[in-house]
Amino acid sequence: MPLVRYRKVAILGYRSVGKTSLAHQFVEGEFLEGYDPTVENTYSKTVTLGKDEFHLHLVDTAGQDEHSILPYSLIIGVHGYVLVYSVTSLRSFQIIKSLYRKLHEGHGKTRLPAVLVGNKADLSRDREVQAFEGKKLAESWGATFMESSARESQVLSLTQDIFIKVIQEIARVENSYGQGRRCHLM
Repeated sequence: MPLVRYRKVAILGYRSVGKTSLAHQFVEGEFLEGYDPTVENTYSKTVTLGKDEFHLHLVDTAGQDEHSILPYSLIIGVHGYVLVYSVTSLRSFQIIKSLYRKLHEGHGKTRLPAVLVGNKADLSRDREVQAFEGKKLAESWGATFMESSARESQVLSLTQDIFIKVIQEIARVENSYGQGRRCHLM
């Protein structure tokens, strides 16, 4: 019987970058053409990775900006982050840097389990952020970088890859902090 692990993942980014579309595509397997702006939604899905099952609890947040105060509910008890910007919006890319800084300060860790996602890659004619810029930013954080589109036909595999990567990032960061530093009660 596989080991079932619970993972809470927050999806953060500026408004209208496609956070809800990515979450919905991952869980329901379909693209939403239109919906009201998100206040906060939650999604659940179980993913099998190797011999283990991961019950993902996704928190789809309202769009943030550089002045947004991150509630503790997005820091305490969250295992990993999907940080989303739109490749068609330089502003959203700048905001994601601010969000990461706030998360980093809130956690007090040198490395956060995060996947940086440049969304709306299907709109390349309107591109304001190049892939190498996203890759460079993710590398500076020690995070994984991916570009995606919640609209394209290969979407389901792309969105699954995003959430599998965040599971792997969580494991990688947990393992790096756990090496040789175990707490023992005496």
